[in-house]
This record gives sequence, C-alpha cells and structure tokens, in this order.
Amino acid sequence: MRILHINKFLYRRGGAEGYMLDLASRQAAAGHDVAFFSTKHPLNESSTYERFFPDYVELNPPPASWSERARAAANILYSRSAEIGLARVLDLHRPDVVHLHNIYHHLSPSVLRPVRARRIPSVMTLHDFKLACPTHRFMAGGRVCEACVPRRFFMASLKRCHEGSFSMSTLNGVELAAHTLFRMYDPVDLFLCPSRFMLAKMTAAHVFPRRLRWVPNFVDTSAIDPKDTPGGGVVYAGRLSEEKGVETLIRAAPLVDAHIDVVGDGPDRAALEHLAERIGAADVTFHGHVSRDAVHHLVRSAAVAVMPSRGYENAPMGILEAFACGVPVVGTAHGGIPELIDPGVDGDLVTPGDEIALARSLTRFTADPEGAFAQGEVARRKVEAAFSPDEHLERLDGAYREATSTAGRS
Repeated sequence: MRILHINKFLYRRGGAEGYMLDLASRQAAAGHDVAFFSTKHPLNESSTYERFFPDYVELNPPPASWSERARAAANILYSRSAEIGLARVLDLHRPDVVHLHNIYHHLSPSVLRPVRARRIPSVMTLHDFKLACPTHRFMAGGRVCEACVPRRFFMASLKRCHEGSFSMSTLNGVELAAHTLFRMYDPVDLFLCPSRFMLAKMTAAHVFPRRLRWVPNFVDTSAIDPKDTPGGGVVYAGRLSEEKGVETLIRAAPLVDAHIDVVGDGPDRAALEHLAERIGAADVTFHGHVSRDAVHHLVRSAAVAVMPSRGYENAPMGILEAFACGVPVVGTAHGGIPELIDPGVDGDLVTPGDEIALARSLTRFTADPEGAFAQGEVARRKVEAAFSPDEHLERLDGAYREATSTAGRS
C-alpha cells in the first residue's frame, strides 16, 4: 500500500510528530511505500518530495510587519501554495490512502481539495482539539474553558483565549468558523481519536460524529529498555507551556523530598526557572530539549514520572513512554489521562492545580522505591499488552479499509 502522511512539521517537535514518524517507520518496515508532505523547515527530516513543500511561516511570535501578518492570516484560512504542492505530490506518489495529522495554520485544509478531486481515501488523526476549540487547548485565562462548544467560535474573541490577545484570538475563531461553515474538512473519510475522551468531546462539538473512530496510540517497547533497579526522584518530560501545569509541579517541589528533573522546553521555561528560584525549589534541574534517548534515560532514573496538566490531554505519549520505561506516572484526573492510569496499580491521579495533593502523591512513590518499581513493572506489561505496535497497525489497517470503502461519498 502507498501511504502519504501529511503534517505541518517533519521533525520530532511534539507528540503528533513523534507518533507520525514512529508509525511511518513501522509501516515502511511492514512493506508499505510511505511518503510525507509538510512545510519547509530547517529541522525537517529529509523527504523525497520536499521540493514541493510550501514555505514555513513562523506564527509564534507572529510576523513583525502588518503586510506579513496579513499574508500569514490569509494562508491560515487557505494556503494556495500548500494546495498546489500537495497536488504535485499526489500525482507523483499516487497514494492509496492519505493520513492527515496536524495541518492547521501552516498547511490549512486547502490540502484536502486535491485529495477530494482525486477521490483518494483519507483519515485524520486528531492529536488535539482544534476542530472544536479555536486555540486547540480548551483553555482561557489559565483554566479549562468549553465556551466555544458547540460551534460558538466568536467566544474566542470575548475570552481572548490566545495568550490574552484579542486579534490572535479573533483570527483563530474566524479560521475555525470559516472552515466549519464552508465544510472544509468534508473530504476526510474518518477521524481517528486516540482517546475516548477525544471522541466524546468531538461528538459534543458536532464534529462529524458518524465519522469518529477510537484508535488508541501505541508504543514500541522493543526500542525502550525498562528500569532495572528501584529508586530515584521525579521526572517531568514535555512541553513547558501553561496548559501542561508545570507551575503546579514547581510549587510542589519544596514539599517533595526528592530531586525533580524537568525535561523539555517551551514558552514558559524562563518563568518556571524564575519561580523555582523565588520559592526556593533548589532541588529542581531544568534540562531543556534533549535527545529521545536522553529523555528515556532520565525517565528510567526516576522513581516516578509526572504529568500535572491543567488543560485537557488527549492521549499523551509521555505516559505511554514512561510506562515503557517501567516507571509509574502521577497525572491529573481529567481529559484522557484517567484512561491510561490505574491509581494504585501503575500510578496515581490528582486534582489539577493542587500542589499539595501532587506533592503527597509523588512523595508516596519516592519514599517507597520498591513499591514504585513494582508499579512500574505492571505499567510496562500494560503497554506491551494493550498498546503494542502490531495491534495499532491492525486497527489502523481497518480504518484505512473503511475509508477506502466510503471514499468520495461525503
């Protein structure tokens, strides 16, 4: 089978890109002919059709001049260069199925027009909540917000939910309103939800409810060594941004009698480092962006991993990879996280934003290294059984077959 993956980045920028690249590698190993379409970016992996990729435009921070901002806004609504580039790739690669990931902003749903014109079956993995929430996070003012559900996208302007900016919030609201009004996502045959939480939220938001399918993520445990001795402190691995709740972890740090490693980067890093210094959280190390192998090494060195998200998570790969490392996870009890963690079995769940509850939970693991190690062993067996690559590929092949049987009927 010839498969074309479409995503706005072609390097390991986040969970969506990591999933796509790992999936494509497994598909290629299984004998499929796999190719990519993306934007041009200096960090991209090499790709056969990269000469047809549209130029990358930095949106955070937005362009300096008003003319550049206007051009960027126009591309967000409809990118003609992405449409033309993909048409060329489709004619050269001739895929049997197109698998879309995050196409918002940099590519836009303009890429779906040539897919529909050629009647190519397509599926789209929903890595975030963009089709229901203009800013994709279900957050405003530092809190969970569902004011735009269903299809009340003007609320983005009123809430100023894009970093407090009226203009950027309005642009995000107009983008989603226009794409919804003109049914720009109609050509997608199936929308794949990695969590049941995502499926429920998209259903509530009236996002093609009959085309939603639950397809959980996978983790390749054969490529990740498990922890082999008890002990260690706490590790957080992920993006440093508001919705991830790392501020709660830093505030909990003085109450946890263990070292805390913070792995990753993002817009809040400087503020978090300043907070740690200000409250005397001296036993916290910020590592910044490191290689994937280094992330796994740091996770294995910990007694427990933590995901203190304030916003809704979908199906975070950080939890699955920590489990693969043989490390239990303390996460927040909302979004898709409770679908992955069984409290007292392979981790714990706490209330979002409650640093005291978080500190107590983390301390239970660091103070009982043998118990934490035993839960980590259970977590490893869990992902081996329920989140294997083979099972995921089987589910995905079923989705591809269903999309093929319904292509062009939408």
